[in-house]
Amino acid sequence: MQKLMGRIKKHDVQVAVIGIGYVGLPLAVEVARAGFKAVGFDKSAEKVAAVNAARSYIGDISDEVLAPLVKSGKLSATTDPKVFDAADVVIICVPTPLNKTKDPDNSFIVDAAEELLPHLHRGQLVILESTTFPGFTREVLLPKLAESGLKVGEDFFLCFSPERVDPGNPKYHTRNTPKVVGGTTPACTQAITALYGEVMERVVPVQSTDSAEMVKLLENTFRAVNIGLVNEVAIMCQKLGLDTWEVIEAAATKPFGFMSFHPGPGLGGHCIPVDPLYLSWKLKTVKYNARFIDLADTINSAMPEVVVQRVADALNEAKKSVKGSRIMVLGVAYKRDIDDMRESPALDVIELLLRRGGDVCYHDPHVPALRVDGHQLKSVPFAQLETYDCVVIVTDHSTIDYERLVKEAKLVFDTRNATRAVRDQVRGTLIRL
Repeated sequence: MQKLMGRIKKHDVQVAVIGIGYVGLPLAVEVARAGFKAVGFDKSAEKVAAVNAARSYIGDISDEVLAPLVKSGKLSATTDPKVFDAADVVIICVPTPLNKTKDPDNSFIVDAAEELLPHLHRGQLVILESTTFPGFTREVLLPKLAESGLKVGEDFFLCFSPERVDPGNPKYHTRNTPKVVGGTTPACTQAITALYGEVMERVVPVQSTDSAEMVKLLENTFRAVNIGLVNEVAIMCQKLGLDTWEVIEAAATKPFGFMSFHPGPGLGGHCIPVDPLYLSWKLKTVKYNARFIDLADTINSAMPEVVVQRVADALNEAKKSVKGSRIMVLGVAYKRDIDDMRESPALDVIELLLRRGGDVCYHDPHVPALRVDGHQLKSVPFAQLETYDCVVIVTDHSTIDYERLVKEAKLVFDTRNATRAVRDQVRGTLIRL
């Protein structure tokens, strides 16, 4: 233990990161920036080749950031699991999606553990960053690694630290977002605190891996439940003939006791639509129903259908039906100014419009092509807006000329309040969620 701690202090350890996607690559970059040698391990030869050529495929990491780290030898990537033999620290950053029944799919973590197991050695620190349910590190990952015959807390050290990546956030990134850490034993917590203390601006230790796992789920359950509430408020306001956004903006002027959330076409991304359901699933194993989580999921999952029905109603007012109408979906990434399509509600909106017979296309400067329900679509130019029967704003990218949109389009349905600054320029019909 003391030997590992001393080497961490001297930055004389090699760190292997399993999975170099949206979480793993930015983390490997920060580890290398801190002066450690970081090696990304991934089964994708394409990603590995890109990193070794200093070509980034992650929006928040530029080629200019990668280049000096790769050139200096501080950062590299490989598809060879033998890299774990030389690794003093192994950090697991693999996907943890839901399966079709909305149950946790931890197979990627288990696969990573199987890959690591033959190479696990004395003095090694293993950190899981992939989101999972409380108890997973202790109940599933620890027994798997213990098959090596090594004893946790003495021979090797096992911890959990939830990733808190927010793609496209200009203010908070991997290094300056406080890092929650929890170890399987006190010695494990000491080891991870020492490592991340050299990499991150602030480390927040908790008493166990279970607590660290629960922290991540609480953070995103808080957001999912509040978004579910404000989505239902949007439905209420529409039925009562009220302006949803006016109500929210006025409520937000209260300097205490209120936190502003905004409605939208549904949840997207790798965390908020998924993480609360990990917690809900876990609680079912102890015979408890997480009612807030389940209700919020029901409301949020239904929002694409709400949007499509509102579009249909707006077209009906113009004496048109969805079937045969030319409809542009504006923005398809799950959030503003990124290219990430994971769980994007735009996919459901497009699919539902296509199933109703709409002639649907999309424009997104960040997503050149996508596939929806067997249809291969390409981003069309932001032009000839007057030829569309309806333009549906699903993602409010900052580069879109919304003034031009409301001046030229016949009908705009805005799910993000992107047109708030240009409402006095409207020539056709503007409807907001």
